[in-house]
Amino acid sequence: MPYLDETGLDDPDELARRDSRATLRALATAGAQVREAVTLSTEAGVDRVAYGERPRSVVVAALGGSAVVADVLEMLAEPSSPVPVTVRRNLPLPGWVGPLDLVIAVSLSGRADGPVAVAREAARRGAALLTVGAEDSPLAEISHRARGVHIGVGRGRASSRTSLWSLLTPVLMAGHVLGLVDVPESVLPEVATRLDEQAEACRPSSESFVNPAKLIAVQLAETVPVVLGDGALAGVAARRAAAMLAQTARMPATWGELPDAASQVVACFDGPFTAGGGTGAATARQADIFADPFLDAPAQPKLGLMMLRDAPLQPKTQESDVAAALTDAVLGTARSAGAKVIESVAAPGHSVVRLAELMALTDFAATYLALGFGLDPAVSPHVADLRDRTSDQ
Repeated sequence: MPYLDETGLDDPDELARRDSRATLRALATAGAQVREAVTLSTEAGVDRVAYGERPRSVVVAALGGSAVVADVLEMLAEPSSPVPVTVRRNLPLPGWVGPLDLVIAVSLSGRADGPVAVAREAARRGAALLTVGAEDSPLAEISHRARGVHIGVGRGRASSRTSLWSLLTPVLMAGHVLGLVDVPESVLPEVATRLDEQAEACRPSSESFVNPAKLIAVQLAETVPVVLGDGALAGVAARRAAAMLAQTARMPATWGELPDAASQVVACFDGPFTAGGGTGAATARQADIFADPFLDAPAQPKLGLMMLRDAPLQPKTQESDVAAALTDAVLGTARSAGAKVIESVAAPGHSVVRLAELMALTDFAATYLALGFGLDPAVSPHVADLRDRTSDQ
């Protein structure tokens, strides 16, 4: 079983020692990132995106820590956008993309192969371009040459995982200008405020019994985590949470979105990671409170179900009641099966405000989980090794 150092989580000096690149501090700047990005986007001429005209379609290219930018725009645009929004991580660019379409390419460094290649091909075909990333980068150069709009990300942005709102805010502003999403500029200060509130609640000096992110980290530490969202908005947050658990805390995590993922997740309750699942000797040892971990082998981790819930819809509808009943049923089944259940509910607000709250909480939780394991959340030796092995290819 993995060991989480709860004492270390409540020692700000120890947290700072383990966190060599100040990941917690970087996450706490999310609200400031929104405010800075609004200024940078306005100065760069975000209102000129797609030459001021609504495109026939929009293609968003983003990958790695930036991938959630594309997921958010697609999710927000789906219910009411008059034009389709398509997500791409890399080439090929769809054959139908041409001068009537807009391609949005996002890369913090401005050097990620996928978005840069997509932007280059879009420019070759004469499509309108919006790029978000570092200045003085290949991505910025492509955009400028194609008479696109490039929006910088400011200084001190070291990782796309901790610079999400520097990347997402310009895309949301562009989406609103084009009528794809309903995110007026007046909403963005509310987003920044909600992010500031999460940063305050999850600050390193806040002790584990009152810090919501530390509480989640402690609960997840001895589990095999599954992250579920109770709908489309929470589903995007769940996908982001699973990615952060894997990349930051090195915890293999899966994610899903209700209602589609209900049976897939509930089926896992019959498996070896719940109290009632499995029939082998390992399960018997896990259920035996007198088992000796040295003689009988250590118990297996439990299944951990982290349910991210959107704020309740007001006024309620028949569809919202059915969705809430399904979520409650999944949680009840999980508890009956002996899974560890963690539930987080967003407070009311604009859809982007609610999404910001859920993503900020799980970003902090994944980082505290890494630090509790004694890991540096920003440095992975195996990722560095992979880059070395593929750098010449």
